[in-house]
Amino acid sequence: MTEPRNLLDRWIQSVNNGDIEGLLDLYDKGAILIPTFSNRILNTPDKLREYFEKLGSRECLSVGLHEKTVSIQEIQKQIFALAGIYNWRFNVDGEGLNFEARFSYLVDLSRTGPILHHHSSQIPRMLS
Repeated sequence: MTEPRNLLDRWIQSVNNGDIEGLLDLYDKGAILIPTFSNRILNTPDKLREYFEKLGSRECLSVGLHEKTVSIQEIQKQIFALAGIYNWRFNVDGEGLNFEARFSYLVDLSRTGPILHHHSSQIPRMLS
């Protein structure tokens, strides 16, 4: 993988296609995931697998980018920070719900599993 945006697109496609193996292949063996829909920090391949399998079992699961929010910063050669907002969609009790979340990744494109750190959190309500 030569471009950080290609990695992001592949991550989105893996989620939307229900490709858990493809998704997990994007993460380094020592990756840390601070997930959107869990209050735990996931730091082993088994914990990431359990999370994505549970999330992947949601009816009508999909995620889409808010393109204008995507930011990519080169830290050094092959190492990038990516950030932005995406929108998760899935059914809960038969009702289609949307969950906007912000995300950040630290990736090293020289690695087989380039995602080293991934943080995602639902966008909180604004305080008045």
